[in-house]
Amino acid sequence: MQGRWPDDFVWQHAVAPPEQWDVNNTRPGLVMFFNLECPGCISRGIPFLKQLTRDYPQLISLLIHTDYGHKHYEREDVVPTLTHFAKDFARLSVPVALDINGIIAKSWQIQGTPHWLLFSPDGVLNKSIYGSQDNARQRLEYALEELLPADIHKNAD
Repeated sequence: MQGRWPDDFVWQHAVAPPEQWDVNNTRPGLVMFFNLECPGCISRGIPFLKQLTRDYPQLISLLIHTDYGHKHYEREDVVPTLTHFAKDFARLSVPVALDINGIIAKSWQIQGTPHWLLFSPDGVLNKSIYGSQDNARQRLEYALEELLPADIHKNAD
């Protein structure tokens, strides 16, 4: 069962729901729920997401800023800070959406932030992983490797 999908994008372009991502069924997708007040999100999760988007250019990625598990702020209080973070601090190349009341996070049954949703190329949820420590990151990367066609390899630096 698929959860709700955001419609409030504040950075970059809107991203369609997973089942509409890739008509050729060749590109997996990764969604990270995060919050600006989450230390693990900012110090480990965001850098890891940036690394994955560099290493796997075929990966469709999205960040969703959620209030779930955090203090609620009104949209007008979050957007300027979030935009500044995305543009000037983290220099994000991935879209960012808002989940102001945590409704989207709850519909995907996330456990907190950061929480990762990995989708297979056909738009089906493949893995749901909570955390930013090494174990969570390793499980996420292994799952991603399994989803990619055998002839697509991680970018070498």
